[in-house]
Amino acid sequence: MRLCLLRHAPLPAGSGLAGRRDLSAHFPDPAALEALKSRLARESFDHIWSSPAKRCRETCAALGVSPVIQPDLWEQSFGAWEGLAPDQICDLGPLSTEALAAHCPPEGESFLQMAARVRPMLEAASGTTLIVAHAGTVRAALAMVVGPAALSFSVAPLSLSVLDGTVGSWSIGSVNWTG
Repeated sequence: MRLCLLRHAPLPAGSGLAGRRDLSAHFPDPAALEALKSRLARESFDHIWSSPAKRCRETCAALGVSPVIQPDLWEQSFGAWEGLAPDQICDLGPLSTEALAAHCPPEGESFLQMAARVRPMLEAASGTTLIVAHAGTVRAALAMVVGPAALSFSVAPLSLSVLDGTVGSWSIGSVNWTG
């Protein structure tokens, strides 16, 4: 089984934490989009899934793919922090990776809660599956291999990460490929 996880196109500058806000994607770099199309053309996908977020659906349209919308692939809810820039979020002080993964923003969900919501969807995939979703979704998949340390991975807009394996036995093929 192969999971090809694509983070949606960038958001407009100044969007802050997007989370569950249904923002449009921004496509400032046509060359990056073309490189990604070329990379995806080398795969034969058995399934193409997308978060229902507008930015993900717009990314699929720009790539010319028709996904099945999967509501469980929504990004982590950042609750009261949505729309805020990182420097506007209250100072949590130093947190271990495990504590950060378990931390729940006010009125939101923790990374662990989001990963628990997404994981059954990832494990239900078969064959080669393209998933167009969010940085949190990509990190949830990486967490199947490295646990909460997945929060330390940078996940760029329009980047592709690949996991190969079976349920319970995954390996990371690539992370954050941007062409």
